[in-house]
Amino acid sequence: MEATGFAHWLVALVEAVAVVFLLAFAIGVVVILITWLVDRNQSSNSVLRNFPVVGHFRYGFLRLGEFFRQYLYSSDREELPFNRAERVWVYRAAKNAENTAAFGSTRDLRAEGVPFFVNAAFPALGDHHVDAKPLRIGPYAREPYEHTAFFNISAMSFGALSAPAVRALSHGAAKAGIWMDTGEGGLAPYHLEGGCDIVFEIGTAKYGVRTPDGQLDDQKLQDICAHKQVKMVSIKLGQGAKPGMGGLLPGAKVTPEIAAIRGIPVGQDSQSPNRHLDIANVSQLMDSIAHIRDLTGKPTGFKAVFGDMRMVEELCDEVVRRGIESAPDFIIVDGSEGGTGAAPQTLMEGVGLPLQEALPQLVNLLIERDLRDRVKVICSGKRITAYDVAWALSMGADFVNSARGFMLSLGCIQSLQCNRNTCPTGITTQDPKLQRGLVVTDKTEKVANYARNVMHEVGIIAHSCGLDDPRQLDRTHCRVMGNDGVSVPLVKLFPYPVRAEK
Repeated sequence: MEATGFAHWLVALVEAVAVVFLLAFAIGVVVILITWLVDRNQSSNSVLRNFPVVGHFRYGFLRLGEFFRQYLYSSDREELPFNRAERVWVYRAAKNAENTAAFGSTRDLRAEGVPFFVNAAFPALGDHHVDAKPLRIGPYAREPYEHTAFFNISAMSFGALSAPAVRALSHGAAKAGIWMDTGEGGLAPYHLEGGCDIVFEIGTAKYGVRTPDGQLDDQKLQDICAHKQVKMVSIKLGQGAKPGMGGLLPGAKVTPEIAAIRGIPVGQDSQSPNRHLDIANVSQLMDSIAHIRDLTGKPTGFKAVFGDMRMVEELCDEVVRRGIESAPDFIIVDGSEGGTGAAPQTLMEGVGLPLQEALPQLVNLLIERDLRDRVKVICSGKRITAYDVAWALSMGADFVNSARGFMLSLGCIQSLQCNRNTCPTGITTQDPKLQRGLVVTDKTEKVANYARNVMHEVGIIAHSCGLDDPRQLDRTHCRVMGNDGVSVPLVKLFPYPVRAEK
């Protein structure tokens, strides 16, 4: 009897499965027929009109191609914006894992533009790396800022980044002794949570320090700068990925929390102007720098991507007229290769000077005008490995900022989802289900490890060059491979100018 009952149960199960299968098959056929009719009669897509249903596979493969190329087909040195070898270097540095390689480099050292460093014949005995010394920023501010770390976290806003990502960066920065730039989205409690030094950025919409009509609210700025962690104020004129363009924050992303931090209405689109309403020329920029520095007591400078150096030439002339104390305390130069969550491809790929040109031109101009010691130079733009950072120091940067390097240290897999709110690692999404994957305690250590290891290995390069401080690297210590297979010293490509006579 038991066997018969089991047989009946099994037959009933098979019949049920068969019914479900037939039902699913029928639904599938209906869906395909409807799709065929829609594709065949629509007029906006030629491929789908000519190849209904089947044409959809093209778009699926196009979408999946990003991932297949990343893991199966591309070599270690092929991908952009960062190839697998670069990403793996960052991942290993973040995990504090052994970062040695066997059997020689996979990097083509003969390729045009590859930099390498000139080692000293007799480096100092003792440790195999050197540490940086503190550098003072803003000597004429009431609260000058002394900072040792030459590698720091670049501007990334809360809203563009998730709360767990900002928290991990804040805690990691404090552990590594580096600063964290807030980006233009205002100061969130998550920035302050870890106790790290903060650079507060004022974007064109003046989020966090704005009046209802988008002007600067002095009291709000004073309140933010009253936090001891806030060490400097940066006026953002533009960024490398979208120079001359303001951003749009969709209303769907303007949660009550983000609205409160940024000072905008909940649930409404927020369009940032393409420039500051109160800064239309160099004189007004200087006025703003002076006003903010006097109001807050903090060193104040600006961030820009340059098309040429005429604006900086005008700024230097204005400093001469007003006096040395009026100069910006720092300039953040962003190369056109800089990244962002979303930007038009035309601007991202075709506007602005790349860092390899903008940085030496800016440094040379400050040397010519005898302002190099007064104005500190900070650079950003695709600097994620030790030799990237060492190159920037050799070119003349005092500090190097990185955004995407620290995103990789948080676990970014370069899935290119930053603008879709579907980031699979929880870094650039406001979806709580995806944010759950980012464990703050774990990523805190990886952020700190990454920063320490970059600076340590730059110290190794500087020691190999016979120097006592990584900031002593200059253009005589680096060579760049030419198109004829012969390297050229940086100092020959970008010779130092003669200082202006006083």
